[in-house]
Amino acid sequence: MKRVILMIAVPLAVVAPLSACKTSPTNASAATAGQIQPVQFGTITAVRGVDIRPGNTRLGAITGAVIGGAVGSTIGGSTVANIAGATAGAVTGGAAGSTVQGAGRQQGVEFVIQLDSGETVSLVQPGNARDYRVGDRVRVTGTAENARVDRR
Repeated sequence: MKRVILMIAVPLAVVAPLSACKTSPTNASAATAGQIQPVQFGTITAVRGVDIRPGNTRLGAITGAVIGGAVGSTIGGSTVANIAGATAGAVTGGAAGSTVQGAGRQQGVEFVIQLDSGETVSLVQPGNARDYRVGDRVRVTGTAENARVDRR
C-alpha cells in the first residue's frame, strides 16, 4: 500500500507546481513591468469563450510516467515483478501527470477587434466572455507576442 501511495504522490508532487503558473488580464509579468507598451484602441466585432489549456507538450504525462516507472521498478523481488511494477508505475504516473496538467485549464476569451487604424486583430486572454459585448470599445496594450485587452 505504501508503494502505491508513493507511486501516485511522487508524480503529483513533481508535476503540480508546473501547472500552478496562471496569468490574468489584470496581472503583469515581471518582464513587462516598467516597459513602455504600445496602445491601440478599437471595437470588439466578435467575442466567444474558450478554454485555455496548458501547452501541448505532454510534460505532465511524460514526467509522471518516468517517475512512476522508476518508483514502480522497485516493487517485487524478481525481474518479472520489477518489470510489471515499472509498467504499472509508468501507466499510473502518466495518467496522474496528465490529470494534473489538464487541471491547469482556465477560462478564456477570444476577441476579434477592429482597431481604429483599420486593422483587424484576434487575441485570446484569460477571462469570461460574458464580461464583454460586440460593440464594446477596448484598449489593446502590448505587442503581437504579449498583448491584452481592457474595456475603456
